[in-house]
Parts: sequence; C-alpha cells; structure tokens
Amino acid sequence: MAARQRIIPVRREYNRWVANQTLEDYALRFTAKSARRFSSSRISQTAIGAISFLALEAIGGAITLSYGTTNAFFAILVAALVMLVVGLPISRYAIRHGVDIDLLTRGASFGYIGSTITSLIYASFTFMLFAIEASIMTGALDLAFGIPPWIGYIISAAVVIPLVIYGVQLISRFQLLTQPFWIILNILPFVFIAFMDWQKFDLWRAFAGIGHSNGEVGGAAPFDLVEFGAASAVILALMPQIGEQVDFLRFLPPEGQRKWRHRFAVFLAGPGWVLVGVPKLLAGSFLAVLTLSSAVPVEDAADPAHMYLAAFGYMIPNETAALMLMAAFVVVSQLKINVMNAYAGSLAWSNFFSRLTHSHPGRVVWLVFNVIIALLLMELGIYRLLEETLGIFSIVAMSWLCTISADLFINKPLGLSPPGIEFKRAHLYDVNPVGLGAMFSATGIALTAHFGLFGPLMASLATYLTLSAFVVSPVIAFATKGKYYLARKPRQSWKTLGSITCSICEHPFEHEDMAWCPAYAAPICSLCCSLDSRCHDMCKPHARLNTQIGTVARTFLTESVIAKLTTRLGRYGMTAVISISAIGAILSLIAYQVGQAAPANAEVIYGTILIVFFVFAIITGIFSWFYVLAHDSRMVAEEESSRQNTLLLKEISAHKKTDAALQDAKETAEAANRAKSRYVVGLSHELRTPLNAVLGYAQILERDDTIPAPRQSAIKVIKRSADHLSGLIDGLLDISKIEAGRLQVYSNEINIQDFLDQIVEMFSLQAQAKGLAFEHVRASTLPQYVRTDEKRLRQILVNILSNAVKFTDEGTVRFEIAYRSQVATFTVTDTGRGIAEKDLGRIYEPFQRGEAESIRPMPGLGLGLTITQLLTNTMGGEISVASTKGEGSTFKVRLMLSAIERPNTTPEAERKIVSYTGPRRTIVVVDDNQDHRDLMREVLAPMDFVILTAVDGPECLTLIEGVRPDLFLVDISMPGMSGWQLVSRLREEGQTAPMIMLSANIGDGTTADAGGEGHDDTLSKPVNLRRLADKLASHLSLKWVYEDEAPALALSALVKQPVISPGTGHLQDLLRLGEIGYVRGIEAKLADLATDQSHRPFAEELGTYVKAFDMAGYMKYLERMETQELEERENNDG
Repeated sequence: MAARQRIIPVRREYNRWVANQTLEDYALRFTAKSARRFSSSRISQTAIGAISFLALEAIGGAITLSYGTTNAFFAILVAALVMLVVGLPISRYAIRHGVDIDLLTRGASFGYIGSTITSLIYASFTFMLFAIEASIMTGALDLAFGIPPWIGYIISAAVVIPLVIYGVQLISRFQLLTQPFWIILNILPFVFIAFMDWQKFDLWRAFAGIGHSNGEVGGAAPFDLVEFGAASAVILALMPQIGEQVDFLRFLPPEGQRKWRHRFAVFLAGPGWVLVGVPKLLAGSFLAVLTLSSAVPVEDAADPAHMYLAAFGYMIPNETAALMLMAAFVVVSQLKINVMNAYAGSLAWSNFFSRLTHSHPGRVVWLVFNVIIALLLMELGIYRLLEETLGIFSIVAMSWLCTISADLFINKPLGLSPPGIEFKRAHLYDVNPVGLGAMFSATGIALTAHFGLFGPLMASLATYLTLSAFVVSPVIAFATKGKYYLARKPRQSWKTLGSITCSICEHPFEHEDMAWCPAYAAPICSLCCSLDSRCHDMCKPHARLNTQIGTVARTFLTESVIAKLTTRLGRYGMTAVISISAIGAILSLIAYQVGQAAPANAEVIYGTILIVFFVFAIITGIFSWFYVLAHDSRMVAEEESSRQNTLLLKEISAHKKTDAALQDAKETAEAANRAKSRYVVGLSHELRTPLNAVLGYAQILERDDTIPAPRQSAIKVIKRSADHLSGLIDGLLDISKIEAGRLQVYSNEINIQDFLDQIVEMFSLQAQAKGLAFEHVRASTLPQYVRTDEKRLRQILVNILSNAVKFTDEGTVRFEIAYRSQVATFTVTDTGRGIAEKDLGRIYEPFQRGEAESIRPMPGLGLGLTITQLLTNTMGGEISVASTKGEGSTFKVRLMLSAIERPNTTPEAERKIVSYTGPRRTIVVVDDNQDHRDLMREVLAPMDFVILTAVDGPECLTLIEGVRPDLFLVDISMPGMSGWQLVSRLREEGQTAPMIMLSANIGDGTTADAGGEGHDDTLSKPVNLRRLADKLASHLSLKWVYEDEAPALALSALVKQPVISPGTGHLQDLLRLGEIGYVRGIEAKLADLATDQSHRPFAEELGTYVKAFDMAGYMKYLERMETQELEERENNDG
C-alpha cells in the first residue's frame, strides 16, 4: 500500500479585502472574542434598525386588500407568535457562540455541505427583500421627483454599497444616526390621524377585502380560515429575517450583563423584532385602507409611498411638503433595511461559494454580486409578483428555520445532539441526515398541501405544516443516535491557549477557530480549511459526501449496479439526470406561477417553457459530459501528482539523511581543525613567553653604550634570531588565523627601497654561504615610498626566496622587481631541482611538499606556499608558478603597491629616553612570570618611572590599597583571576588610570571576545620597546626627555638634592610597614611620596635600602629621620 501523501504547505496570501477584518467582518469565521466588544444597546439599536423595511407595510397592506382586515389581523398575530418561538433559541445560541446564521446551520444538524442549500435560501431572501425594498424606494423617487424607474433602480442599488463595505461598524453608526428621524415619522402620522379622522379606524376594521362584502361600519369584517392561512403564508416568508438579526447579535459578548434592560435590548434585537414588526404590519394594513379611501387606484393602495403620502397629508396641508417628507422617509427607511439585506447577502454568498469553489475573493465581492442580482430582479418587476413569490418561499424558509430551532430547542436539551455549535469543515460530516431529512420532510408535506392535494383549507395553511420539523428532527436524531453531528472532536488541550497561528495563512486565531490538519500536520484556521482543495478531507474520510452517498447506495443497490454507476458513463448519466431535473423543477415552478397569474395565456406559456426546457436539457447534457471528462482528467492528474510527490518526498528524505551524515562529518572535521588551532595557539603562547624575555633583554642590551663593540654584534645576532623565531611563530599562527577568517591586513607607508635592501642582504648572504650566485634586478621606476602591509609582504618574499635558496644546490637565484601602473611584479627564478608536473596542482595545499619528502628531505612544515598564496590573495594580488623538472622554477607575484610622493628622508636614529616632564609617574606591572616583571622594571625604571609589581590579581588589589597608580600593565593569562577579571575589579574599586593588556595571544583573536570595556589598550608579546614608549606617552600625555637633550638635567643629577623629612605621620606609617616586613606596602608608600618633587630625594634614598632588602638599615634611617624631626620641632618651640 502506497504511503499517504503529505501536502507541502504553501502560504495563502489573502487579498487586502479578506485580510482586513474591518471589511471582512469575520465572514466564514467564528466571531473572535476580541471583536465581540459592542454594547447591547448599540447592537440592539442596529438590529432594530434592520426592521425598518417598508415591506412590512407593503405586506400588511397587500394581505388586507386581498383578505380583509380581520383575516390579516389574526394572521399577523399568529405568524408573529410562530416567528418569536422559532427565533428565540436561534438568537440565544448565536450570541453564546458568536456565529452567523450559516455557521449556526452547519452545527445545528445540517452538516458542512448540507448547509450550502440553506445558504442559497438565505441569500435568496436577502436579494428578494432588497429588490422589494429598492422597488418601493424607486416608486417614491418617481412619485416625488419624476425619476424614471430604471434610473431609480440603479440609484437605489448603488447608494447602498459604500455604506456596507466597512461592515457592522459603519452600519451601526448609520442606524444610530437615522434612528430618531425614522421613529418620529413612524409614529407622528398616526397621532394626527387619531385626532383628525378617527372614523377611518372604524372603516379599517370593517374592510373585508377587494371583491368582498364589507362589514357594518363600527363592526368587524368576517373571519375566514382559508384566507387567514393564505395571509399567514405571505407573512411567514419574513421568517429568515431572524438570520439578519443573528448576523449582528454575534458581535455581542458571550456573557452579557444580568440586568433586565440588557436582556430586553437583546430580546428586541433578536426574536423580539416581531414586537416592532407587528405594529408596522398593522400600520400597513390600516394605511392601505386609508389610501384606498382617498381615491388612490387599487394597484397603488398597497404601495408604501402612496400610503405615507396620504398619512403625511394629515400632518402637512401643503401637498409638495408632504411629498418631500414622504420621499425622505421612504429613502431613509429603505437605506436602513437594504444595508442590512446587502450585508447579510454578502455573508450568505461567501459561505455558499466558498464551499463550492474553494475560493474566497472577499465579502465585498459578494456584496456587489448580491446588489447586482437584486437590480436585475427589480428590472423584471418582482414587486408586482409579491404574493406569488413569497408564498412558496415561505414554506422552504420556514422548514429550514424550524429544523434549526428544533435541534437547538429539543435535540440538544435531550442529549440527541452534542452541546455547542461546531462549524469547522474538519469536524463536521458533509451531510447530516437530521437537518436535511427534517427540512425536506417538512417542505415536502407543506408543498404537497400547498398544491392542493389535501384540499383548499390545508393549501392555505401549508406554511404552518412546516412546524412538523419539530417532530421529524428529534425522531431522526434519535434514530441515528446523533452520530452524524461530529466527524471528530476538537482538541481539548487547545482550550488553555490564548491564540494559535494558522500554518497556511500564518495569522493567529482563537482556539475555537482552529483545527488540527493531518494533511499539513499542523494547525489550520477555519477559513483556510474551508478553502483547501488539495487535502480531500483526509481528516475525515468516513464523513465525506461521496463516502456517505456510497454508504446509503449500498443499502439499496447491489454491488454490480454500483459498479456500473461509478463508471464514466454512469456518472455522466447521474450528473445529467440531476442537472436536467433541477432545471425542470425550476421551469415548472415558473410555469405554474405565471400560468396562475395569466390563466388565459396558460397554454402558450406552458408550450414556450417546454421548448425552453428541451433546449436547456440538451445544453446541460453536453456540459455534463464535459464536466465528467474534466473531473476524470483532474483525478488522473492528482493521482500522478500524488505519486510524483511521494517519490519526491522519499528522495528528499534520502537527501536529508545524506546531508545529516555530511554535516556530522563536517562537524567532526571542524572540531579536529579547531583542536589543531587551539594546539597551535597554545604552543605559540608557550614559545612567546620565554621569547619575550629574550627579545626584551636583547633590546635593552642593544641600547647599552657600556657594552664593547665586539659584543654588540653578538647582541644583534641574538636580537635577529629572536625576531626570526617570532616570525616563525607568526607563520604557524597564520594558517589558523586564515581558517578562522581573522587574518588582518594593514596598510602602512614603507620605504620600499630600504625594505628590499634588507631582503636582498639577508638572502645574498644565505646564497653565498651555500655557494650560489644571487642576482638582483630592480626597476628604476620603483618609487621610494609605497603603501602596503610590510609584515605580510615580508612573509611573501621571504617564503619564496627561502624556498629558492633551499631547493637550489648549484647555479643562480635571481630576484627581479618590475613596477608599472602602481603594480609591482616580484619574480624569483632559480636553477634548482624544479617541481614535477604532477605536483604543480597541489603545491599550495597545506603540508604538501611534493618529491622533497622522498628524494631529499628538507626542514620545514610544508606551509610556506600555502601561506604565501593566501596572503597574496588577501592583499588583492596573484601568484603563479612555472617549473621544469631538473631545470628550475619561476615564481611570480603581482601586488598593487601605491606610490607615495614624499621627499627622501633618512630614518631618525633611535634616541635614549632618560625621563619626562612633569611629576614622577607610578606604573603597576601585574604578571605571573618573574622574568617579564623584571624585564618591565629594567625597561621602565631608567625612564624615571616608579615601578610596582604583583604576581597576580589578588596581590595587585592588596598592593594598591590607598594608592592611585598612573597606569597598569596587566597580563591577560594568569592563574586564578584573569587579567580581564582584574580590570573589572579595579574599575569597580574606582581606579581610573589607563590599563594596557599584555598577552602573547593578542592579535590571534583568541582573547578578543573575552574582554570587557574596562581596558584602554593592548600590547602583544614579545614587547617592542618603541611601541611601548609610544603607548605610555599617549596614555599618560608625556613629553619625553632624551639623553642628548638634557645636559642640564644630567648636571643637576650630580648635585645631590637635600633630603627633607616628609613629616611625622608618613614616618610613622613607614616604620609600621617596616616592623611587619611588608615590602610591597613600603614600595607603594614610597611611590606615593615620590609624586611630590620635594619628597623624591627622601623616597629614592630610602628605596635603596628596600631594593637591597636591608631592613635593619631601613629602620635605623627612619629612626634617625624621626629623631631629627623631633629636635627641629623642639628648637622651633623653644
């Protein structure tokens, strides 16, 4: 069995109409709790405004003119009571669960696809009522302003669209704004009539209908049960109005207030609309008789425009003013109701088409669609067929709403259906036999009676027979045990979540609006679920429509018959029969209605419609065949797509496993590489530690004039060897730097002529020692000064030249420099052993040495050319090689060296620093290496600094208690407290002096991310003394005093300055420190005293004892100074 296909989620981008809930108003969705923020008074005012439609007056007037006042009166009361009872549970559940009438129908026994039929019924009600109301408005515009009806229809329809686009918010404002005007003009005319012409009420009571004998004046017209039933049928066609009320009630909070005012307002906005509707129906009944008595033709007497023109005539004697007032009243009334009709219709069409087409362009699109249908019906003159149109429609609408009410009012309390309202496609059966069975049963019984099969009395009462749904619904629910309500239950764990993000549209929604989709293996919102056409209801295979139909078919048909029906021809036959039957039913209904309206032309009408039926049947048969072919093609394509997707997913899974294995191998290699880099860095640190002392003392000795000249050359050799060793260490680190992406290239101004002289001198001596001829050619165009990275250029040239000398046993090494257009070309040619052709492609790889390993091993690691190529590329140059085995090699490096125009200057000779201007400064050196501390003392003490040293962080903190040094030199890598931690502690204790970090690893990047913001600068080991002096001058703002600039200073040094006691307090402190032998404290105290120029001779004198560790001499000197201090004080006192 093939693995089930998993659908790849594709983010659904809704257009701006659908994504904007201000425009969309949660069409197709549960109304989010965050949107249910309107007050009960505002929603009730909006919903009550929805019953401002003058169709109530028109219906009341029409049934009164046809059946008389008495029959109309009782029909209005009984029908209103029925609508109240049926609508009560509907409005209650809508408020509680925040659903519109369509979503309520889904969960109240109809199922997901089953409610599509009711959506069509509801949508039909909205555009029919819209057309009726707009026709009334058009009549008023024609009567008042003479606007032709066809223009009036367009105006009546188009003016509604802007008011409905922005949903319930704008509609609510419009209803509240127009409410006072509408209420006053509804009541005021009847007050005037009551005072001015009371007798008209007696005339109304006695009116028995057109073509009937009226009752006696002052008495009542006779009652007739048949005519009562006919009048009720027209009134009950208004039953779907509860749907429009529900569309607004869903915006109320689910838990309202307990006050009676809130409950009454909600009641009026819901089923209680009939309490306002009954007076309007009775008003229409009365006004129709009043208008008829005013010599208005019978065909216009039930027109609300003529009705209210007659009524306003009692208020305003001026006919023109009454006409204008009537027009204003009718326009406002029609706008108040038609915004509701258009809004409700847009919701109904959205629900209807989203299930059929799996697409939703937005509620605004269906708003325009609904208005256009109503406009076409107006042009066809639907107002003239009011009674004929609403008679049959009332039966269907009543059956639908009675079925919903029965499920909510009976089935749920009895436990025959699950509690709550489930509306999501993922959780519902496509068809629930409870709702559809009850609705079709009630409709069938009522239509049978309507067409006279049960006699004229039952024909008139046919609409009341739809109440049989209250019996049929619980019977079917009991028989099916309620198993067709829920295909699967929602996740209980989601109830604790505030919001869940849809995996398709990626918007967050409340948990009531979300379902788990096994096809996408992720949460999905109700709208995305409704519009998805790729999942084929994978979440509920047993609840799909075709599965349900197949299950029912197998109970009545044999397997052989079912097999034939599922063939292409069988499916075509079923599609054609169903489509042609539906067309025939619609045309038969039209023929019946038109034939009843015009009996004289019935035969011609029936013949014409029969011809139309055959034409449509042929067209339908052709389209049915194309539909079946298209369906089969789509299924084949989907199966192939599913198979290919399954194979693709398997391939992707295999690639993921391969990628995972490669990733593991890569991580292993990177871990090994990091371990190698850590080893190299650690090794370089250990090498640099002793090298710092070697190079530092070499620099000190190099500056010592007392060393004889023969020994000076030996010192220079030591220094060059140390420099060379430092360069070798740098070379080892270059690979790890480059691999880590931390190689830094600097641009400096260098004297390229001197630079090349040094290189040539170095390698000419090496070549001479090996018995080779070293040739050097330098282009005359090469400038004196260029801009480049001196260190990296030196590495490149040294690596290539050293290889040339190393691998050449006899002959010549030629070093040639060409310069053109700011580009220097360095060519190194040798007559050595050469490189085999097979090795040319891998000489730049790390640790590759070609045949040098096997023929004659040479010292080295095989990293030179690797580093050379990487450095050349980093500096924006290129390197190439040409070699012939046994004849030699030629390496060529091209680099851009920008020329700098400046006069030739001789490098300034290094001058010895002996002091600096200003007070004496104190420097604290913190390093765990004794050699480094001694080196810093040897370097800095001759420069007239006071030097304090500490082995680690804690000793440094103890040493500087009460002392404010001028600068700190801190080693980073120390046992226990690191240099970074020490700097943080010093800053916390208020030390503001500059802090320079020392480490053998600075520049390697190993400590860059460990440092904080407390330090001021860094200095790498081995320490370059000139760079150290520059940093000290920068941070301490020093002006150096050189040896050749200070003859006066040297002369004054010969004259010993007098030693002055610093005072009894300082002497006592020094004595106490001497008694306990605290040398560090003594040094810190003396450094503090030395900052005062007058106390410096005393500090220097006493410091000689401390340096010699002569504590006895130290104590005697202090005691002597203390005795002299006392004698001077006594002499002064005497």
